Order: sequence, then C-alpha cells, then structure tokens
Amino acid sequence: MTERRKSATRKSARNTPARRKGSTAKTSPKRWSQRVTQQSDALDLEAGVFKQTSAKKIAASLKRSAERSSRRKTGAYRSALSMLTFYINRAGKNLPKAQVDRLQRAKTELKHQFGRE
Repeated sequence: MTERRKSATRKSARNTPARRKGSTAKTSPKRWSQRVTQQSDALDLEAGVFKQTSAKKIAASLKRSAERSSRRKTGAYRSALSMLTFYINRAGKNLPKAQVDRLQRAKTELKHQFGRE
C-alpha cells in the first residue's frame, strides 16, 4: 500500500511543468503587485511616484496620472485613491513607518486636491 502512494506521488510530480528561471525573470516583474503598478489599465504612473518626499507631490502626481488616463473604468479620484491604497496594502511591513505616514498624508491631500473634503 505504501508503494502505491509513492508511485502516485512520483507520477504527479512528473506531470507538473518545470519552472524556468532565466528568460522570464528578465522580461517580466518579479511580483504580480509590481506588474500592477507598472502596467495597470487604470493609470500610467510616473516613475518613482510613491518614493517622493512630499505627500503633496505624491497626490499631485496621482491626480495628473488619473486625469490623463483614458483607460480607467471609474472616476479619476477613485482610480488615484485605489492605486495609492493598493500600494500601501501590498508593501505592508516592508515600508518604513515614515513612508507609510507620508502615504497616509497623501491620501488626505488627494481628497483636498479633488475637492472631496
């Protein structure tokens, strides 16, 4: 009976495709969340937008990107805010506290720039 289980395990292992490391890693982003921020259908973000030093600059950049986008499916404010929230959530514990605080302030600034408060 144990021999039967071993052969079933080996069989399923043979049927799974082998992963290739070399060619795909160079052309596509490492993580799906990185691909979303780079190639989103909603917004074409400026390079390094989330690493800027000012919450106002981050909000202004997101606003510009959202208003210029012709591919977004919802309003400019909602697209910009959802991209900012997405970045904060996906970065998680890897973000320094100072940057998280700056991005949270950028949310408030985004509301002000869109006249939502």
